Amino acid sequence: MVNFLEIDGRRIELDDDFCLKNPDDWSEQAATLLAHEEGIELTAAHWEILHLVRRFYLEFDLAPANRALVRYVRQQLGEKKGNSLYLNTLFAGRPARVATRLAGLPKPANCF
Repeated sequence: MVNFLEIDGRRIELDDDFCLKNPDDWSEQAATLLAHEEGIELTAAHWEILHLVRRFYLEFDLAPANRALVRYVRQQLGEKKGNSLYLNTLFAGRPARVATRLAGLPKPANCF
């Protein structure tokens, strides 16, 4: 993995955990490139969760850990999507870590 993304001739810096250094640099194109690095092709289901994770960050001023993410998704989208199995399937078994990274947010505080 590289420590930056190149988008439209602009260099977007990543930190040592390959998260965007500046969450304001996030775009769907950035998310797509980061997902490619994870081996994930983003679908409508992924985008729904990524936008929800960004909303969580704006609401609570922190990136959600797994338990908080599952609870928030359940509250916002219902039981079918608000469970660990669904989120693990979308985000390679590490939903909070991968979803927050793809959403352009800092690593959750209690994530490895």
